[in-house]
Amino acid sequence: MSRDCLKLTAYFDERQRCGSRFLAEEMLDLYGRQGIAASVVLRGVGGFGSRRHLRSDRSLSLSEDPPVAVVAVDTKPAIEALFEPLRAMPKRALITLERARLLADSGSSGEGTTKLTVYLGRKERIHGLPGYIAVCDLLYRSGFDGASAFLGVDGTFHGHRERAHFFGGNADVPVMIVAVGRAECAEQVLPELRRLLRRPLITAERVRVCKRDGEMIERPHAVPGVDEHGLALWQKLTVYTCEADVQRGVPIHRAVVHRLWEHRSLGGATVLRAIWGYQGGRAPGGDRLFHVTRRVPVATIVVDTPQNIAECFDAIDELTDRHGLVTSEVVPARVEVDGDERRGGPRLAQFG
Repeated sequence: MSRDCLKLTAYFDERQRCGSRFLAEEMLDLYGRQGIAASVVLRGVGGFGSRRHLRSDRSLSLSEDPPVAVVAVDTKPAIEALFEPLRAMPKRALITLERARLLADSGSSGEGTTKLTVYLGRKERIHGLPGYIAVCDLLYRSGFDGASAFLGVDGTFHGHRERAHFFGGNADVPVMIVAVGRAECAEQVLPELRRLLRRPLITAERVRVCKRDGEMIERPHAVPGVDEHGLALWQKLTVYTCEADVQRGVPIHRAVVHRLWEHRSLGGATVLRAIWGYQGGRAPGGDRLFHVTRRVPVATIVVDTPQNIAECFDAIDELTDRHGLVTSEVVPARVEVDGDERRGGPRLAQFG
C-alpha cells in the first residue's frame, strides 16, 4: 500500500533567527508538535542565495553562516497544516513542495526512473554494519545509478522529535538516503529494505536521469513556464558527484556552484555533503579515518524556472563530462520569502 504525500523543503542560512531562536530549531519544534512522519535538518557546505553571497566548503568556517536544507515529508493534509505557521517564520528562505508517495508495508515505486528516499536512525545497524552503509551497499548491488546518505542534525522520525546531542546515543536522529534507479530495481529492493530496516520509512518520487558517468542520457524535462491553469512550474537539477572528483583541478561541485553563480538570473544553489554513497559504477564509499583524499558524495541542488534550468544545463553538462550523476525533477510549487515580500505560493501546478 502507498499513500500520496508531499515533501516540503526549505533552504535558508543556518544563523537565520525566528524571534530569539534559530529558524531551523523553530521549524523542527513545529514538526515535532505536529508529529510529521519524517523531517531532517541538513547542513550545507556551499552555495549561494538570492542575495548572491557565494560560499564554498573551502571558505566556510564556524564563524560564517552556512546554508541549511530542512526536509519534511508526510501526507498531504499533514504538510498543508504547516503552511500557516510556517508563513510567519521565515525572513528569507526558498521553500519548495514536491509530490511523493509514502510506501507502507507494500506498494509499488511507480514506473520509469524512481527516486527512493529511505529514512533510518543514525545508530541503526544491519548485519553488524551501520545501517546507512548496509543500505547503500544493497542499492549498489541492486543496480541503482547512485545513492547518497545524508546525516541529519535534527529531525522527526515516525512522528517523534529526535535531536543530535554532544552527549547521548542520538540513536534515532534521521539519516536520509537518496537513491536513483530504474523502477524495476526499486521493485526488487523494496521487500529487502522492509525486511532489513527496524522501522522502515520510504518515499518514492518521479525523476529523470540526465547524465551518468559522463554519458548524456536525456536532457532535462521540457517544461512549460505555467500549467493549463496559469500556475507556475519549476524545475530542480541535482548534480551528485564525489568530493574528490575534479574538473581542471577544481572539485566539480565548487566549479558547478561558481558557474551557476555567474548565471545572474538564477536564484540560488545549495551543496549538501553526504557521509556515504556512490554515483554510477564506482563502489560505495565515504568518510574514513586517515584518508588524505575524501571520497565523500556531495549533491548540488538548484531549483529555478524551466528556462533558467535549460540555460544552465549546458554548463553542468560540460563540467560533468567524466564523472557524476545528474537528475531532473519537476517542482509543482515554490515560494520565495524575503522579509515581507513573498513570490509564489503553495498551490500545486500540474505537469504530465
